[in-house]
Amino acid sequence: MISINDLTFLIGSRALYDEANWHIKPGERIGLIGANGTGKSTLLKIIVGEYGPSAGTISMSKDLKIGYLNQDLLSYDSHHSILHVAMEAFERQNQLHDEIDVLLKKIETDYSEEVLNKLSDKQQEFEALDGYSIEYRANEILAGLGFSTADQHRPLNTFSGGWRMRVMLAKILLQTPDILLLDEPTNHMDLPSIKWLETYLLSFEGAIVIVSHDRYFLDKVVNRIVESRKGKLTPYAGNYTFYLEEKSLRGEIQKGEFKNQQAKIKQEERLIERFRAKASKAKMAQSRMKALDKMERVEDVDDDNPTVNFQFKFSKPSGRHVIRVEEAYKSYPNVEILENAEGLIEKGDKIALIGANGKGKSTLLRIIAGAETFDGKCETGHNVTTTFFAQHQLESLHLDNTILEELQAFAPKHTDTELRGILGCFLFTGDDVFKKIRVLSGGEKSRVALAKSLTTDSNFLILDEPTNHLDIQSVNILIQALTQYEGTFIAVSHDRYFLDNVANKIWFIEDKDIKEYPGTYAEYEEWNAKRPPAAPSSVPVRPDKEVKPKVAEQKAAPSNQQQLKKLNEQLKKIETEIAGFEQNVKSIEAEIADEAVYSNSAKLAEANKNYINAKHQLDNAQNKWEELASDIMEMEEK
Repeated sequence: MISINDLTFLIGSRALYDEANWHIKPGERIGLIGANGTGKSTLLKIIVGEYGPSAGTISMSKDLKIGYLNQDLLSYDSHHSILHVAMEAFERQNQLHDEIDVLLKKIETDYSEEVLNKLSDKQQEFEALDGYSIEYRANEILAGLGFSTADQHRPLNTFSGGWRMRVMLAKILLQTPDILLLDEPTNHMDLPSIKWLETYLLSFEGAIVIVSHDRYFLDKVVNRIVESRKGKLTPYAGNYTFYLEEKSLRGEIQKGEFKNQQAKIKQEERLIERFRAKASKAKMAQSRMKALDKMERVEDVDDDNPTVNFQFKFSKPSGRHVIRVEEAYKSYPNVEILENAEGLIEKGDKIALIGANGKGKSTLLRIIAGAETFDGKCETGHNVTTTFFAQHQLESLHLDNTILEELQAFAPKHTDTELRGILGCFLFTGDDVFKKIRVLSGGEKSRVALAKSLTTDSNFLILDEPTNHLDIQSVNILIQALTQYEGTFIAVSHDRYFLDNVANKIWFIEDKDIKEYPGTYAEYEEWNAKRPPAAPSSVPVRPDKEVKPKVAEQKAAPSNQQQLKKLNEQLKKIETEIAGFEQNVKSIEAEIADEAVYSNSAKLAEANKNYINAKHQLDNAQNKWEELASDIMEMEEK
């Protein structure tokens, strides 16, 4: 289908690709991955002919139809409706439709056989091209991407950049190309639209090449991975998870080969050094030197998964209650977001706020941050210090500052060594810290802004789409940072891998109220898949928030509500016990780590015995909590 042979592409004196090879076969679904700056988007532009290679060839058949989605399409503007823009994909059908309209008008006064034959021919071709169903197909794809029927008749220029990108994607999908090249297609998409796109691409009959940082999306859609790294393109069979396993195995093999070769090189060097000065052995030494120079060297394995080793601390811990939202009302023209909504964020909560676009996620974050007007209460707890990260903060970076200067101005209490350590965690090493902000890519600017957010003395973080523009490696770093963070945070993101690895509670807005699921994102997805469609309000509740039933429900089932209240009270009591048991376990762990204890066998044996008992108490309490939470969920679903 497409053959890339010995591709070299130079940017200045730097080779972005150096004699790279890649063959794309029909029907393959390929994930093109690599760190930011390795040339993934550039390679797609080379394939479609926007850039020419410095050397090498790209071969494909002349009639190959390519559908290419890239971030540059955000700038496309039109006063036509999005349905009209999407249907521009049917170029020949639209042309025939206009010609048929002209002939139908003409036939009102001209009944000649010539006009009738022309009309018949055009109508037959239009029908053969399935012209009568093109509007239905456009409606179907736009609906899948999140557009309501009313939205489809709105002009394109009334939508934000993210929604315009979806229209461009719909237009490309309607063209039914032989191969799709998709550059970060899930950017600006909500979770329902990402899931719809996954299903659509799985049924797409052509080849697909996807550049994406969404690991779950790649796992679901692709059957091959191609890694762009050090100027080469390395293929792996399977999805992203298989790629990780296979790359780890290849790395272990390469590491062993490197180690063996280095040992052989040192042995040869010792022999050469020993005999080169002796006349009788000089010829042999010279021959070995030549062989050593010609030896093809095995490279050592680089660590592509740096770890965060900086401790993100704050001077004052918050009180138990961080944020309490009560009787919140918020609406915009023609849409109500919240009505008498309530929500409680407690110390240590790691909350993922999820849902479709337009449900009010970012609005709720701004309410919590105090940056949005609304009716009701949003109380901040004792000693709570807040940092709000949103994409607009990238625009507030000072372009003439270096990366290090930007952090120095923002966090003057930190030493340069500490700041460079933080920047190292976010992949800015060595002289990188002296780069000017203005020369950074979008992903690099996001990393700088995130590093700034995590240097604050804040015990509560509000994060609005922190994974946008980040590559997979950078997302992993952010996950590590937030896992180590001992404060509280609430985050909006469409990256399911990120959410599943950082959140211990899920919030979503439903029926104009804030609903909560007490578990991880994967657990929420499993629970949500089993929810009866007719019972949207059946959600497990927080122990401190009793469901307020309608009066009719109170009369119909008073015993059920009493039992639910009793279970919530028991759950709250066990939570207090768990906190005490956890503190006891930590105290005993500290005792075991004390030299005076671990150096004394009798004291160590006693401490180990106490530790086992304490862990047993904690495990029993946690099991009891899970049983009660399960009972509450079942009662709420009745």
